[in-house]
Amino acid sequence: MLPSIEQRLAVELAAKPAQVAAAVALLDEGATVPFIARYRKEVTGGLDDTQLRLLEERLRYLRELEDRRAAIIASITEQNKMTPELLDAVSHAEDKTRLEDLYLPYKPKRRTKAQIAAEAGLTELADALLADPTLNPEEEAARFIKPAFQIDGTDNPGVPDTKAALDGARQILMERFAEDATLLQALREYLNEHGIVESKVADGKQDAGAKFADYFDYSETLSTIPSHRALALFRGRREEMLNVNLRLDTEEEKPKWDAPHNPCEGRIAARFGVSNQGRPADKWLADTVRWAWRVKIFMHLETELMTALREKAEVEAINVFARNLKDLLLAAPAGPRATMGLDPGLRTGVKVAVVDATGKVVDTATIYPHQPRNDWDGALHTLAQLAEKHKVALISIGNGTASRETDKLAQDLIKLRPELKLTKIVVSEAGASVYSASEFASRELPELDVSLRGAVSIARRLQDPLAELVKIDPKSIGVGQYQHDVGQSQLARSLDAVVEDCVNAVGVDVNTASAPLLARVSGLNNSVAQSIVSYRDMKGMFGSRADLLAVPRLGDKTFEQAAGFLRVMNGDNPLDASAVHPESYPVVEKILADISRDVKNVVGDSKLLKSLNPAKYADEKFGVPTVTDILKELEKPGRDPRPEFTTATFKEGVEEIRDLRPDMILEGVVTNVAAFGAFVDIGVHQDGLVHISALSNTFVKDPHTVVKAGQVVKVKVLEVDEKRKRIALTMRLSDSAPTPGSRPEQRSDRNDNRRLQQHQNARQPEPAGAMAAAFAKLKG
Repeated sequence: MLPSIEQRLAVELAAKPAQVAAAVALLDEGATVPFIARYRKEVTGGLDDTQLRLLEERLRYLRELEDRRAAIIASITEQNKMTPELLDAVSHAEDKTRLEDLYLPYKPKRRTKAQIAAEAGLTELADALLADPTLNPEEEAARFIKPAFQIDGTDNPGVPDTKAALDGARQILMERFAEDATLLQALREYLNEHGIVESKVADGKQDAGAKFADYFDYSETLSTIPSHRALALFRGRREEMLNVNLRLDTEEEKPKWDAPHNPCEGRIAARFGVSNQGRPADKWLADTVRWAWRVKIFMHLETELMTALREKAEVEAINVFARNLKDLLLAAPAGPRATMGLDPGLRTGVKVAVVDATGKVVDTATIYPHQPRNDWDGALHTLAQLAEKHKVALISIGNGTASRETDKLAQDLIKLRPELKLTKIVVSEAGASVYSASEFASRELPELDVSLRGAVSIARRLQDPLAELVKIDPKSIGVGQYQHDVGQSQLARSLDAVVEDCVNAVGVDVNTASAPLLARVSGLNNSVAQSIVSYRDMKGMFGSRADLLAVPRLGDKTFEQAAGFLRVMNGDNPLDASAVHPESYPVVEKILADISRDVKNVVGDSKLLKSLNPAKYADEKFGVPTVTDILKELEKPGRDPRPEFTTATFKEGVEEIRDLRPDMILEGVVTNVAAFGAFVDIGVHQDGLVHISALSNTFVKDPHTVVKAGQVVKVKVLEVDEKRKRIALTMRLSDSAPTPGSRPEQRSDRNDNRRLQQHQNARQPEPAGAMAAAFAKLKG
């Protein structure tokens, strides 16, 4: 029999079956991944959150597979067509594709031409010609001519002539060939390896589909096409701008009827013993093979493989989104500093909100420095007054429309009033408008106009990105590629998992957290989170974690899941401000009793804590891993895993794209990471691109392994196209900018894309400058 689900997961995770079984049991009991990873290490043998997330996803797939297997066995059995051999094959099918291949001949379907032919008695003719090609097809077919008749109340046209008899026999063999599971798998593997995806512009769509110009005459091997290009192709096809097909690499175009036999037809022929030996039925059988491939099998496999390509591309796109979201959520918080948020706009003005160190709104304004009013001096005066009045330390600027112009305004303010010691940072405003119009925002900021709430969010997301961004649907935080083209349920599930992991990795202050932030804590949901906030508003701050048990709908099981991730700062027990779970407090008491010290004197004493042997305090319930974690936590209780807050220092005198010169070395901030490279803000109102080949001196397969959103990096300018606002950068500071005349000054985007294809197919580094235009276009 096929290995059990636990055994298969153990192999995939490189873990022991007992570890997997324990994790599965905990998940089935309602435990969350963060809780299991942190507080049940002894039970799972130390499976980390990455392994547990994979386990959770694969467990869902394998259980669906087993449910489908059971349904298929029941269906075939009900048809009285189950054989020991078939049962064995179905029972050992390792994935859904193999399972569906085996089920194909037995799957209920509409009455096919092959079924009609079989009802007319033509199976005997088909079997005879396949078994003995020395038979004359016309002579054999003549024996099967019969008038129309009815069978079970259904009209059957009969077999009026030899042509109809041979056509019917062909339909029977074609269906048989197309439903052979072993053959299908072999053809699928060959086509996956030798398939070429090609696209052409749809007739008359050259102008309307200009944004897909790179794919008007495009081809790439099925097995190497990257996710972002695959999704672009599918979008172009969906919008009816592109015709996208699959063909074999041995063919110039999609198969035609008069094309020579291809390797796949040869595999079908070999599987069923068809060969050209000059016998009377050989040509008829060869044509049957060709029809089977081009009418049934190829069309079926093309649909299946293109669907698989799209699903794979979607998974990769979702993973990119998830990684970028994680980087954004875990970006360094500026911390409790008075911050001015600027939500840029042109005609409607720049919305200004000042929040104090706790995030409380203390002032708002609207300024009109840009067109049509152009009140630059008045705007500077207003901002200076607000900054001085509220002792503002940071200016947070949204990166939307008029962001660059507003960034220049902030730069002028800093120059004008150096004594204020202001620091400006451009932040992603993705999702701010969604938050502004949300029900939560209307409850949180009822006195503010919707337009000003966005500025508040922009200010707060600099103070604490995680606490602010959890108020927004993760899908609305636009840090993904083709996020609207992927499966939305899978996207939501993946992003929700990222948010949950990030929130619980950092921990939450139960006395200051918003309901949306609390709702992401292990074991809590929106209802319980709101109950905590309501209880806090009514009773005052929580003095201890134990006080949480008085909150309505927060029972023992929920407390077990959540307590370790909730912090009570300056409470009755110092441990309540740490990641030590309340269930482990007896272990701490045991340690304190052994060393005759008070918990307040032990916390932070790194030398003492490192001298202790975890094994000495372990028992059956709390093993060495848990005790080790407790000792580390006591060294730095409630430590924040996020990096220290830093800002890029933009080069003085380099404020516009025209100020850039090749070979300049600058400091910048990574604003987004894509499959083909990273975009960097270098303070000139236009992000530059570091192509994947210029991220490192060594080969880089995934840009996320080198950079992440929000990271401060040093880059060198390679090329500048001021007219098209394109900047090519490199993080390989030893690179040199191309000399004038070393390449054509003008280059079409299409040619750039061709070079991009060649680069990614070859998987070898090449200078980033040659790619700048294509990537700038892709970002746009």
